Amino acid sequence: MENTVDSVTPERRVHDPRFVSQLTRNSFALILAGGRGSRLHELTDFRAKPAVPFGGNFRIIDFTLSNCVNSGVRRVGVATQYKAQSLIRHLQLGWSFLDGRLNEFIEIMPAQQQSSDELWYQGTADAVFQNLREIRHARPEHVLILSGDHIYRMDYGRVLAAHVAHQADLTVACIEVPLNEASSFGVMSVDSENRVVDFTEKPAKPLPMPGTHDKALASMGIYVFNANFLYEQLLRDADDPKSSHDFGKDIIPHCVKRYRTYAQNFSESCVAEPGKPAYWRDVGTLDAYWAANLDLVQVTPDLDLYSENWPIWTWQPQTPPAKFVFDDDARRGKAVDSMVAGGCIVSGAIVRRSMLFSGVHVHSYASIEDSMVLPNVQVGRHCVLKKCIVDKNSRIPDGTVIGVDPVQDKKRFRVTDSGITLVTKEMLGQGVPGLR
Repeated sequence: MENTVDSVTPERRVHDPRFVSQLTRNSFALILAGGRGSRLHELTDFRAKPAVPFGGNFRIIDFTLSNCVNSGVRRVGVATQYKAQSLIRHLQLGWSFLDGRLNEFIEIMPAQQQSSDELWYQGTADAVFQNLREIRHARPEHVLILSGDHIYRMDYGRVLAAHVAHQADLTVACIEVPLNEASSFGVMSVDSENRVVDFTEKPAKPLPMPGTHDKALASMGIYVFNANFLYEQLLRDADDPKSSHDFGKDIIPHCVKRYRTYAQNFSESCVAEPGKPAYWRDVGTLDAYWAANLDLVQVTPDLDLYSENWPIWTWQPQTPPAKFVFDDDARRGKAVDSMVAGGCIVSGAIVRRSMLFSGVHVHSYASIEDSMVLPNVQVGRHCVLKKCIVDKNSRIPDGTVIGVDPVQDKKRFRVTDSGITLVTKEMLGQGVPGLR
């Protein structure tokens, strides 16, 4: 069956969102998942950013992996580097269901110092270059380069279809962002046919899109290459001593000037419910991470995790249902405008506008508001938590108050400028960190 971008109507996107074709089956995706995510501070002291929990049951990388599986791109490599054990364990437990007999797989590609200089990955392009042998072994026609640390739903089949329709060498997925935020992205200019005519990585003074004064067209860090073209560019870049071996800084600008490079707007490939905007979040700061998670507890969030059109796959522990106990006036277990994962017990406490990940136990008379509590946390009696992120395996002692007095909180915890307080078990003095 031959599909074209023009044949896809908005109605069809709702009822039949998958755009699986021979294009997706003949493609290979490499997910770059080696970053620390330093702006998340202590939350990534012992785990890579893609392994950070998100949305009550998931990890950040689950969204990119689910996009691959749902799109029909089922030959996937995950390039890891920084403190990858938690991520690797999650991939082994939750993402080993593809059938190698059907040439489907998700392969972990840890940094192995495969270059002659015995270096770790020196940039995003170098991470792909050092895994070139494995990509070639899969014999793909097209290669998708993806980031493992953003939250979004995207049909990569639509991006591949646009790439082929344009007879492109390279396609860059892009999104419209406010001009005052564009300096954090690669910013591009396109012509009337969406061919990229200029690309600048993180410009100090980004240019607005034509016809607007307050928006710029930004790269999502999602690229589609013709496979042989990618090999040529990586080999050329690896031999360039002046290169920083990065896609945004080196590979993309080089290709824009010389080859057929096109942009594909996220609005054309996003998977969204009727009436909802295209959803994409960079959760790279504590404030953004907290806000994206707390958005999900809204009555009708822009990202609907309950949609069956485009499921988010993951591994999670087998737990009993959440339980709420005691019904006295001063001791009632309840959660309001909140998400509570399996294995949680809210025992005579109240949870408002918050998210409890699996295995959280909130003891009597405690109060949690506008907070995220990651897996296996114990919240003691009479505790008060407001606008907090509590990391995995922490034990909050009885009577602890966090999020009320920022001056006192800053003596023990990390408090952002907007008043979000990060609490880890190391900050609480609770021993040697385990797996995250």
